[in-house]
Amino acid sequence: MWNAAAGPSDNTLVWELRTAQVPVTAEEKRAEVGVQLRFHTGQPLDMFALTASVLRRGALRYRNSQCTMATIVSGNKTSQQVKERLKKEVAEMKTQFPGFRPGLVVLQVGDRDDSNLYISMKLKAAAEIGINANHIRLPETATEDEVLQSIVAVNENPAVHGIIVQLPLDSIVPINTEKVTNAVAPEKDVDGLTSINAGKLSRGDLGDCFIPCTPNGCMELISQTGVSVMGKNAVVIGRSKIVGAPMHDLLLWNHATVTTCHSKTLDLAEHVGRADILVVGAGRAEMVKGEWVKEGAVVIDCGINHIPDRSKASGKRVVGDVHYSSAKERAGYITPVPGGVGPMTVAMLMKNTVESAKRFLQTYTPGKWNIVFTKKKPQEPQPSDAAISRSCQSKPVGQLAREVGLFSAEVEPYSRSRAKIRLDVLKRMEKQPDGKYVVVTGITSTPLGEGKRTTALGLAQAFGALLNINAFACVQEPSPGSCFGARGVAVGGGYSQIIPLEEVSLQPSGQNELISAASRVVMDTIKAHAHYETKLSEKALFDLLVPLKEGQRSVSPAQLSRLTKLGIEKSDPLTFTGTEIRRFVRLDIDPETTADSDSLENEIMAILSLSSSEEEMQQRLAKIVVATNKSGDPVTTEDLVSMCSCVCVCLYNACDLMHTTLSSQNVSGPLAMLLRDALKPVLMQTVEGTPVFLHTSPLVDIAQGSPSILADKMALKIVGSKGFVVSESGHGANIGLEKFFNIKCRYSGLQPDVVVMVATVRTLKMHGGAPPVQAGLPLPKEYSQENLKLLERGCCHLRRQVENAQAFGLPVIVAVNKFSSDTDAELELVCGQARQAGAFDAVKCTNWSKGGAGALALAEAVQRAAKLPGRFRFLYDSQIPAADKLRTVAQKMYGANDIELSPKAKEKLALYTKQGFGNLPVCITKAHPSLSNDPMMKEEPTNFILPITDIRANAGAGFLSCLSNSTNTEMDDPTWPCFHGNNLYHDSK
Repeated sequence: MWNAAAGPSDNTLVWELRTAQVPVTAEEKRAEVGVQLRFHTGQPLDMFALTASVLRRGALRYRNSQCTMATIVSGNKTSQQVKERLKKEVAEMKTQFPGFRPGLVVLQVGDRDDSNLYISMKLKAAAEIGINANHIRLPETATEDEVLQSIVAVNENPAVHGIIVQLPLDSIVPINTEKVTNAVAPEKDVDGLTSINAGKLSRGDLGDCFIPCTPNGCMELISQTGVSVMGKNAVVIGRSKIVGAPMHDLLLWNHATVTTCHSKTLDLAEHVGRADILVVGAGRAEMVKGEWVKEGAVVIDCGINHIPDRSKASGKRVVGDVHYSSAKERAGYITPVPGGVGPMTVAMLMKNTVESAKRFLQTYTPGKWNIVFTKKKPQEPQPSDAAISRSCQSKPVGQLAREVGLFSAEVEPYSRSRAKIRLDVLKRMEKQPDGKYVVVTGITSTPLGEGKRTTALGLAQAFGALLNINAFACVQEPSPGSCFGARGVAVGGGYSQIIPLEEVSLQPSGQNELISAASRVVMDTIKAHAHYETKLSEKALFDLLVPLKEGQRSVSPAQLSRLTKLGIEKSDPLTFTGTEIRRFVRLDIDPETTADSDSLENEIMAILSLSSSEEEMQQRLAKIVVATNKSGDPVTTEDLVSMCSCVCVCLYNACDLMHTTLSSQNVSGPLAMLLRDALKPVLMQTVEGTPVFLHTSPLVDIAQGSPSILADKMALKIVGSKGFVVSESGHGANIGLEKFFNIKCRYSGLQPDVVVMVATVRTLKMHGGAPPVQAGLPLPKEYSQENLKLLERGCCHLRRQVENAQAFGLPVIVAVNKFSSDTDAELELVCGQARQAGAFDAVKCTNWSKGGAGALALAEAVQRAAKLPGRFRFLYDSQIPAADKLRTVAQKMYGANDIELSPKAKEKLALYTKQGFGNLPVCITKAHPSLSNDPMMKEEPTNFILPITDIRANAGAGFLSCLSNSTNTEMDDPTWPCFHGNNLYHDSK
């Protein structure tokens, strides 16, 4: 007998009695109560009876434990918990980043039923969580290249954070599955199948990779059991890249002792019998027998197999790789099939997608590019432009394109630093809001220029590198002639220039060559028409253009368009009358009215600049008036059927197919094909890495003189709603800016937000009466010495140009481009005069010597001005008579009292109005050195008449080119070329 002194031991026995999970008899209950009373009162205990009761209950408990079934680990339940958690995380993302959704793409080749089922499950799960999932299905005829191209496109899409290639690839064409899966970007490989993610997993970098979904789901199920993996013996059956191999690595790096078995493993049952954790993914139905399983083990069955079963309507049922009914009698925990690992695979796929989106958001700022700018430290004394360019290492153009959000399929590199951008960008970004649109112009300048383009590039650099705002510059592409002019390389200067200098200036993109070729095609076709109209009869011409085949003649779409233009409402050539045949085959061009090649080239360049698509370009090319016929009707390129080719083909007995193809085509089609490549803007970068579009170079003296509409439209989409696009206009607010607004903006539909007007002390002194500036000669002393009186007198020109710009309803900011000879008093005088004239602000700029930092104040002023409500307006209504448009421009832009049309101009204006061109905008072509028609008059003109001596209809470009007699068509003094690469219009400090 024990007494109360044995308290702790007695208490333990009582506790065991209480916790034994076996039935308690009435006698045992009375004995237990007695034990408790004696224990608490200190009386002796009947330890024999107490011990017997404990032993009996222990035996019963052991016996019952042998018959206990394994706990079922439900994948359905666990996956639902995971999805609910992910749903909350996605909701938090949307709260933090409104409009953001994780994106998932499932790429499928073919149309397998089982793949379709799995994909539908994934899409359903994504929709429940809030993931934006898309299914891309390629046909079974898809080639490997087509599959890879689709993957690359999805890789580059920032709205997609996860990519799945549904396996197997159901293609009738051989496809390397390994190559396809490895084409997926590792940061979007939510299936975890790329070699990079597999390699990171194998070396334990679990936090820096995506874990394959099935093994990841298995680990989640194991964690649900409460069994710790650390230190356990784990056996994995199967060595596939999708389940077995990554499962081994995952268990190993979670500190289990892992054995991998497979179909060649000897004594498999012995290995299984030692496993505390057993994961089976061998793909063999019920290969693991229940008696192999260690008692109390965790069994995860990844197998999905079909075996015959007559009791099922389908005649088969789904089983796993483990014999479930026998294994569950020995295992502690077991997953069923179906309803176990399968649902978890889908849940882990969603988890990886959400995790990928989280990683994306760590470096994502809405509306911001992930771009790297180059920090340049200006040198003293400042090197030449060429030396600065050579000292800058430009990033590869492909990297620049990726940084601003362009896809590789949209970029066509043709050197390390340049690329043409496909027009597909506009279609992809059509729903993207436009950024702010800034137009940079200049006052009427000296022959050496104002540094307008340098200021435009410096402003874009300030926005990007210093204010961290998406910014694009759009400038004209230099022509070879301008590269050797007094204004230097024509792509900016100093630390605000496009690099590499030699490549952009001296290696053309082919645009000018294509335009020259297009002009020659038109001129040659005109000559061919004139030649064969004199050599062949009308019947012979008709037989060539509409050949008889099997008793039938048919007209092509191009010919049908010409018939409509002629007012012949017939489509059956057999019904044409003799008069109709004659009108159809003969152009009767008046040789005195034939356009020259220079005029054609200028108009084609303007068409490139004003077209918003390939279709519009072809339509404009078809409208080019190349001559007038003897009846006074315009002859356009649409009328120029390839008769020369037709005749040659027939004479040499070429095939009928070629004859039909050539005869059915007018010249506008081949022209569009020839110029298609020239329609793509050229992407380059500045010294500081800011993106720039170079595109087209229509001369301001005879056209609108600004970069293309396509470049501006594309840049406005790329920068996004909070970004800025800095586009240059032609020189002079009264010439370049007026054409930019009334012609370019009228056709583009774009409305600028701010006007930046570049001025210099030197130019204002010239307008104040200082001696003329001549390129190549030293500047007179008045320009290098302070002279406030001369400067103030010249500021009347600045005031007038500010008023001209304000006529379009936009805020105007004057950028005073500082030269080393300018004094503080002179700069303050100019800024003060600009503000008095009504400018929103006036800012001193040193971007030539300091890059973006020198235009920071200008960028901040533009930011403020861009917040003002838009009030943009055109100067005139395009529907008013052409003479009234000319009068409006002359009075409001040039300060003229009226216009005076010469007899020739009146005659042509009447003709063009009759031909239907009277509603086109007007483009006044005049000398730019002054506001008036007198290039030597520098002060503000008063009481003068602007003469219009000639008018030409640029119907394709879409404006009437009106020539003022002030235009000097001959070069009085040649400009000294600039070979040393330094801009003469800037003097280094």
